[in-house]
Order: sequence, then structure tokens, then C-alpha cells
Amino acid sequence: MILPIVAYGDPVLRKVAKDITNDYPKLESLIDNMWETMYNAHGVGLAAPQVGLPIRLFLVDTTPFSDDEDLSEVEQKALRGFKKVFINAKIEDELGIEWDFNEGCLSIPDIREDVKRKPEIKISYLDENFKAQKETYNGLLARVIQHEYDHIEGILFTDKLSSLKKRLLKNRLDKISKGKITVDYRMRFPNIKKAR
Repeated sequence: MILPIVAYGDPVLRKVAKDITNDYPKLESLIDNMWETMYNAHGVGLAAPQVGLPIRLFLVDTTPFSDDEDLSEVEQKALRGFKKVFINAKIEDELGIEWDFNEGCLSIPDIREDVKRKPEIKISYLDENFKAQKETYNGLLARVIQHEYDHIEGILFTDKLSSLKKRLLKNRLDKISKGKITVDYRMRFPNIKKAR
């Protein structure tokens, strides 16, 4: 089932999400619905707060990035077929010199900006079978995971922009929260009661 994606301005996007246990109601169904929702919106990641749930769950499939000719063959290979569920994730460390990359977000349609992030992360999490994992990721993989991880921490990519950029985007962000935008996937706007 395709779920409506929560738009910028909804308070759920600002909450620090809570850990869940393996008896979370209908978790398998939720994960399936999140995959369907993400693919329908042509995303590469989706976090539970983006579908209105303040829980520490996100998923990532970076396959669409694997065709980028600007990336090395090694990075293309790492991105191809990378599909994972992250539950109760905790970034243990971020390493390296920050680098810019143009990011967007399904909750903030039609806005893309360069965001600085460190190139390597160490993360611990539970997979969809609630098996503990501890892994290190680099480059674009690390960035996508950092972006989704921010969602479960109540942080949006626009928070990482300069004060000037934020002021320049304010009107566009206000329009998104009011539903004054055209998107080709279902959304729930904080200042409009019905989903699109």
C-alpha cells in the first residue's frame, strides 16, 4: 500500500524517534508499504517519520545512483543492489573531511541544495530480522544513510544550510507545508487535512 509522505512543516519530522521492539504491530507490513511508497516516489531512502511514524526505522535502496557515470566503478558497484532496512540505528562515528553533494528529500519536493557531510560512517543497527549489525560505509552510501538517519533524529537537510540559504528558501518551504506544490506522489500537508 502506498502511504502519503508527510510534507515539510509537520511536527512529526521534528521529533527524535523512539526505538522499537520486534513485536511492533504489523512491522513487516509497514516495511513493505514503505518500500512501495519510496519506489512510487522515485526515492532512494525513506524514514518512518516521513510516513507519520516517530519510530527509529528507515530503509535505503541506492540502486538508482549506480548508473551515475561520474562515480568510480567501485562506488557504482557498492551502490548497485544495496537495499537495507535499518531499525534502531545509531551512528557511532563520522570520519573524514566534509564534502558537498546536492541533496533532495521526498518530504521537501522541488528543493535541492548542496549539503556538507563527512564521507565515512560507522553505524550499528538491527536489520529487519532484528539481528544486530555494525558496519562502516563510505561515499554516497554513507551520505544516503546519514540523510535518512537525520530523519529519525528530527533533522532535515535544510537544517544544515547557511542562514542565508534558509532565508532564501523560506517562502518555498512555506508553500510546501500549505500544499501549494505539484507532486506526482501522495503527500500529507500539515496545513491541509486531506492527503493528495
